[in-house]
Amino acid sequence: MKNLSAVTEFILLGIPHTEDLETMLFVVFLGCYVFTLMGNLLILLAIVSSTRLHTPMYFFLCQLSVCDIFFPSVSSPKMLFYLSGNSRAISYAGCVSQLFFYHFLGCTECFLYTVMAYDRFVAICYPLRYTVIMSHRVCAILAVGTSFFGCIQATFLTTLTFQLPYCGPNEVDYFFCDIPVMLKLACADTSALERVGFVSVGLMPLSCFLLILTSYSRIVCSILQIRSTEGRRRAFSTCSAHLTAILLFYMPVVLIYLRPTPSPWLDATVQILNNLVTPMLNPLIYSLRNKEVKSSLGKVLHHLGFLADQLYRENTS
Repeated sequence: MKNLSAVTEFILLGIPHTEDLETMLFVVFLGCYVFTLMGNLLILLAIVSSTRLHTPMYFFLCQLSVCDIFFPSVSSPKMLFYLSGNSRAISYAGCVSQLFFYHFLGCTECFLYTVMAYDRFVAICYPLRYTVIMSHRVCAILAVGTSFFGCIQATFLTTLTFQLPYCGPNEVDYFFCDIPVMLKLACADTSALERVGFVSVGLMPLSCFLLILTSYSRIVCSILQIRSTEGRRRAFSTCSAHLTAILLFYMPVVLIYLRPTPSPWLDATVQILNNLVTPMLNPLIYSLRNKEVKSSLGKVLHHLGFLADQLYRENTS
């Protein structure tokens, strides 16, 4: 990627219209970020420590938790850094890295939700063939594939954005480096690239969403054919958490990237929902409606409490 720009760093102006609210925002965002990290780490520990949860569904949930740990970590540390009164400057390379990893992890999650929908489709529509279709080899290929195609998409979008010359203004009117705000700073005509980016950013999630919709249409048809009320309830309960997470993921994407007239304040608000709140809620969504995860979480928390008590006794004795 060739840098034709004289700009060596950018200044992140932060969330629009939030002057004099830095301390309050720092406390709120730090709390959300810590809760996100702890919640997803607990989900990982709960799944890894319980052999009953070593199934394809929970394997992909583990991958989602890993994404939800790193996704907010792309922008949150730098945002918390300048909200605490430190420099708002970010290097050119740092800006490129932010944009790449944001879209890499976002695209990976998008593909991952599609894979998780396919997993539920196979489990409910073809239960007798589930273990054969969703073998360890297939799960590994699907997991690697989500990251591989996410990397390709992110590389394309990052190259598209930073092949432009940045030779003048360097104030980013946002809290991290993203495509719409970076294109505004370019010293060249960006209309063609904006159209290409719009199609690229829109086509990928739309394709995934249509595949998810197809999977769940088939799932609903299969569930309605189940005769027992308990069977239907269990099947709907299994899918409801995934559907909730999908809605929380896709709504911000549509509002940020697919609206014809952007609004900086609304975009920032929705982006924070996407960056911090959704990854924070995912552990709750997948654990509150799932008895097996709750049971495993209880054991993990009990074990951690026991270890903490043992360390306290050793230090005080």
